[in-house]
Amino acid sequence: MGVFHFAKSYTGTLCVLLASLAMSACTSTSSTTSSSPTSVDALQLTSTSASLSGGGALQVVKDLPAPQNTQNGSEQPLSPNDVLEVNVFQVDNLNRIVQVDAGGQISLPLIGTVIAAGKTVRQLEQEIESAYGANYLQSPDVSVFVKESIGQRVTVDGEVTKAGIFPVSSNSSLIDAIALAGGFNNVGDAKKVFVYRNVGPNTLVANYNVEQIRAGKSRNPRIYGGDKIVVFASKSKIALNNLKDALGVASSAARIGALVP
Repeated sequence: MGVFHFAKSYTGTLCVLLASLAMSACTSTSSTTSSSPTSVDALQLTSTSASLSGGGALQVVKDLPAPQNTQNGSEQPLSPNDVLEVNVFQVDNLNRIVQVDAGGQISLPLIGTVIAAGKTVRQLEQEIESAYGANYLQSPDVSVFVKESIGQRVTVDGEVTKAGIFPVSSNSSLIDAIALAGGFNNVGDAKKVFVYRNVGPNTLVANYNVEQIRAGKSRNPRIYGGDKIVVFASKSKIALNNLKDALGVASSAARIGALVP
């Protein structure tokens, strides 16, 4: 009888223990499944990269790095359609206001065409001085001023009040760029703001939550000339194809805007 009573008691205790553990496991699993993520993720991705038709790839990243030409504090290079004022000290008849053409060149008196795109202002000044000094002037002093910079513009598209291409300063932020476009329209989602940036041969894109930025919970990223910002609607599901399509539309708008004087 004593052995039987012990076995019965042991079996009952074991069953209670196993049932307790099972309930604990179920509660833990349910809690893990139902808990919301600490940050909003607007992406529904099966892949984080895709090929682009013009070469390179579109890559989804958590945060965008600074453009390669500004990472060490270097000056942003000149771009096609930039408007430059070229002055040659004490030789007024050589002074010109010129626009960098689609091929990246400018045309100047005596020395003809000079490649400007891809160079900094200082590099261009030195090249023009060398060209004039080789055959025409003794120790020329050339100054180049950027009157209008296409490279210092950003495209803001999607669900904003006023989509377009806007000039930005050297310290403009994402919040500044959204403000230039008049803020979000009535369906724009502040959690679904995507910024595209060319880095080397590829285009990187990152999702920024403007709600969290405004609340001081996330940093306000710097925006650089050439960036494209797209705001999606609140009910939209974001997949890689959506991001590719949006980049194509924004890039087309940027090219059209670049042709407007």
